Amino acid sequence: MPVLTTAQAIVRFLEQQYIEWDGEEIPFVDGMFTIFGHGNVLGLGQALSEAKRLRVYQGKNEQGMGHAAISYAKQNNRKRIIACTSSVGPGSANMVTAASVATVNNIPLLLFPGDIFASRQPDPVLQQVEQPHDLTLSTNDAFRPVSKFWDRITRPEQLMTSLIHAMRVLTNPAETGAVTVSVPQDVQGEAYDFPESFFQKRVHRVSRKVPDERSVKEAAALIRSKKRPFIICGGGVRYSEAGESLKKMAEAWNVPIAETQAGKSAVESTHEWNVGGLGVTGNLAANTLAPKADVIIAVGTRLADFTTSSKQLFRDENVEFISINVSEFHGVKMDASPLIGDAEAVIEALVNETGNYTSEFKKETEEAKAAWAKEKERLYSVRYTEEGFTPEIAGHLDEELQEYRKVLGTDLAQTTALGIVNREIDEDAVAVGAAGSLPGDMQRLWESSRKYRYNMEYGYSCMGYEISGAFGAKLAEPDKEVYAMVGDGSFLMLHSEMITSVQENKKINVMLFDNSGYGCINNLQMGNGMQSIGTEFRHRDEAKDEMCGSVMHIDYAKVAEGYGLKTYRVTTEEGLKEAIADAKKQTVSTLIDVKVLPKTMTGDYESWWHVGVSEVSERESVRESFEDKEKQLQDARKY
Repeated sequence: MPVLTTAQAIVRFLEQQYIEWDGEEIPFVDGMFTIFGHGNVLGLGQALSEAKRLRVYQGKNEQGMGHAAISYAKQNNRKRIIACTSSVGPGSANMVTAASVATVNNIPLLLFPGDIFASRQPDPVLQQVEQPHDLTLSTNDAFRPVSKFWDRITRPEQLMTSLIHAMRVLTNPAETGAVTVSVPQDVQGEAYDFPESFFQKRVHRVSRKVPDERSVKEAAALIRSKKRPFIICGGGVRYSEAGESLKKMAEAWNVPIAETQAGKSAVESTHEWNVGGLGVTGNLAANTLAPKADVIIAVGTRLADFTTSSKQLFRDENVEFISINVSEFHGVKMDASPLIGDAEAVIEALVNETGNYTSEFKKETEEAKAAWAKEKERLYSVRYTEEGFTPEIAGHLDEELQEYRKVLGTDLAQTTALGIVNREIDEDAVAVGAAGSLPGDMQRLWESSRKYRYNMEYGYSCMGYEISGAFGAKLAEPDKEVYAMVGDGSFLMLHSEMITSVQENKKINVMLFDNSGYGCINNLQMGNGMQSIGTEFRHRDEAKDEMCGSVMHIDYAKVAEGYGLKTYRVTTEEGLKEAIADAKKQTVSTLIDVKVLPKTMTGDYESWWHVGVSEVSERESVRESFEDKEKQLQDARKY
């Protein structure tokens, strides 16, 4: 039996893990992101220095490297992962947000945060959080509520059962998410006679779970009794690689397909039955058709509030739900009839059982798509003139617009700029996003003519994922151009992995849309009767002691230039086209600083979002917003 330290055993075990998908064997763990500190450098760090296969990546922020690992797994459709390790205390705490992102989105993320001494000698160690009521607690206990599996290794021999369970969760499509194996720094260096069998090649077979026959028959009967079925394409379609089967179902039945953020690009945007994004960030076509549907076929989706427009979007009095999902937990949401199983396996069984069924939704779908195509071209062609915007935009503008035009030096509308980016980049390029107003604009407007070209983290909508995620996507697809679609607010939150992309010679392109503030949240507060507070990037007015002074101008291109990126400053349509064309020629990462006017994003298109509105206020507009919320709730489903 080999005598190894706990850390050496971790590395050796990970190098022998494989996944089998549709008969293909794939190495599951490709490497490890790390920021070394006293809690892991002499344990896992020493073990990684002797690794045979795992590649070590040097992160710059623990949250950022976690996001990169998540994006890597997402772009590989959960078939390959990169693990992460951090030091104790603040290092591990920084990864808690990344763990949340992974768990909410059901993306496998394997974390090895360093921990305090199991021996409690020394006590307390540097960066240790002490709780007088429970001496076993450490920072790493914060991972418990955001992990799908959590363990703390206090003896080397505990590692064997722990890592086997870790792999069980990571490779289970219904349960995957963050897996946290906390390793005290003294235990990392402890030696043990591990059995050789623990390090044998292990193949984790991901089988396509087949639904039970009775449930399929009942679902098929329900569909045949309806006239206007409506399909929701969720992330489960992508991870099952069931896009082709879903298209065949839509074509056979004449049924529209609407997309969630996670499901977008599982079916090409150009497909005749794809009506695009649904719900709060959805478009006119999908949100016009959904209320008319009499049966909703939800495939691989959690049916979160943005997808369902806070349970209000589906308004037919006789509407019923069928949920195809590998997870029983998600499968029963909205009181749906669950079809538990792999998306592709369930779709094929359902199509076979339904026979020659055809819906009565074809004409309405064609009309809705035509209306949206016209509206989309309008949004792509917004121009500012001295008389205002032509054509008129949905957002509201105030007398401060001229100040923004002067400070930012631009007349570019966000929707116009986004359309240029979408049309000018390569068809097989990968777009990465997460937070702000851009995800709404992208779910509505972005067209992916190739599969899996859209990498949006929207389950947690975590500011700061965009650039780290772009780096992770580039690691997954090094031969493709990758674009981080990021607002100025998210850029300021976290952009450290730009440096890692330069360090690793993995070119990413950062498309930074600067409207000098948290634009989408400014819209939210003002759209609910509030005044603007704390959402615009303005200097503090010392006389008023409020953040209502002049608009800030930040040269983001200069920031990125200092990091070693090729940079561009853009304020015109032609300038944006030229920058994109030149960026394609570069071999180093690029940043295009695009100045756009605020309030030039897309509208809500027949959707409603249930948010907390103050019941009491001095402002009449806030009180009116609360009353409107109460009226909207009357139409929302209760479960």
